[in-house]
Amino acid sequence: MMQVIRRLSLIAFVALASLTGQVTTALTQPNSSPERFEVSAVKAARPLLVDTLAAIQQGNLARAKEAFDAYDSAWNGIEVYINVRSRALYQNLELELQAKISKALDAPRPEMTTLLSDAQTMLAKYDEAIDIVTRAPPLNPIYDELARLRIVRAHLREVNPALKAGNIAKARKSFESFNDQWFDIEDFVRAQSLDAYVAIERGMLAVEDALLMTEKPDVEQVMALVTAVMTPYNAIVGEVQRQARAARP
Repeated sequence: MMQVIRRLSLIAFVALASLTGQVTTALTQPNSSPERFEVSAVKAARPLLVDTLAAIQQGNLARAKEAFDAYDSAWNGIEVYINVRSRALYQNLELELQAKISKALDAPRPEMTTLLSDAQTMLAKYDEAIDIVTRAPPLNPIYDELARLRIVRAHLREVNPALKAGNIAKARKSFESFNDQWFDIEDFVRAQSLDAYVAIERGMLAVEDALLMTEKPDVEQVMALVTAVMTPYNAIVGEVQRQARAARP
């Protein structure tokens, strides 16, 4: 009889220990649920600001300008979130700090102490933006669709400036990035407007032939073709932006 009691006690102890271990594991393991798209998208632009600051600290202005241009492109995709979450912070990042840093990086001899201070302030403000979107409740899902459209479009926006600068390699790389990411949002675009979708698809094929399949592209021709893609794409962005404004955040 005592052996039976001991055996039952041992079984109960093992079961209790197993349960305790499961509870402890559940409490100590971080939440494995994926981040909201808004949060991950806003966070994705931060490393470009870090790269900009590091290049300024090293005195490498060419590298700083390259990194900050990349940040500007990424920011164009996600700025809609910050504008909705905090208009004051958006204005501080976009109209004040970004404008000052861009102007300094375009100058032949920028005042490095001021440039460094502005870049450090901008990174700190951007971290505030990340904290705001992380803590805030989700926006209406249409804002995510708008951000996706803008994130993909950012690559297309880089093509014509690169062509104007004579940087064919950059133009090709940007268009290829746009082409690759187009697949992520083309169904949404088609659902918004079949006419716009067809115009974008046809235009992309024309750009591909003129820019990617030609050894020496005709810059003026390619720029006109890119504009022909951008026009219906911008119309879709404008329409979805109107939908987002009409919806409750």
